[in-house]
Amino acid sequence: MKRVLFALLLATSVQADEIDVAAASSLQDALQAVGRVYQAKTGDTLVYNFGGSNALARQIKAGAPADVFFSADEATMATVDTTLRRDILGNRLKILGDLRSARRVALANPAAVPAGVYAKQYLERAGLWAAVAPKVIPTENVRAALAAFEGGNVDAAIVYATDAPALPGVIVEGKLAPEIRYPAAMVKDARHPAAARRFVEFLTSAEATAIFRRFGFPPAPRPASSRSAGTTSTRPVRSKS
Repeated sequence: MKRVLFALLLATSVQADEIDVAAASSLQDALQAVGRVYQAKTGDTLVYNFGGSNALARQIKAGAPADVFFSADEATMATVDTTLRRDILGNRLKILGDLRSARRVALANPAAVPAGVYAKQYLERAGLWAAVAPKVIPTENVRAALAAFEGGNVDAAIVYATDAPALPGVIVEGKLAPEIRYPAAMVKDARHPAAARRFVEFLTSAEATAIFRRFGFPPAPRPASSRSAGTTSTRPVRSKS
């Protein structure tokens, strides 16, 4: 019996691997919590690289080690050669401060970083982009935009709701809200494909979903074609007091 148990433990040790995970900065807290459960179950080791999805995609294409890419948007994911893609999460935007009276507004770079691209989409739909654009202070990722607001370096910011759950602000909802989708996939040239596949599949599990929900992440939105028609109103832009 002891020999059988030792053989099983040895097999598990041999199969365990190291997985390089490139993930959007907004996922940092939640993904590390998910990763702790995954590592305890499998023995695999996760090595994280958090940053703006666009910067991570450039790094992967330049040859940086990555087995799994977890992007904050579909467009950036599409620029990387991947397989086994799964749509994992959704999110919402949150406005901190008063955009109309603000002199400086922090956004993740709206020309490249998903959080900033989503924020610009909302502002354009709301007819506010022309007024806000001259005030924008672009940051390298959404966590940097939040830090600028919390540090008093800007008067307002637009971040993900999951980044600032305890701060007063306005959640962007309704027909003007962008559809935010976080896909994860195995990088095609992954150095550890079997382990990468295990991790991507675990991200879709009920256990991982429950952890993500604790951090405020809903499941990925359904495709527009599968949703019933109907709209809801968007909340006012002014922040709650």
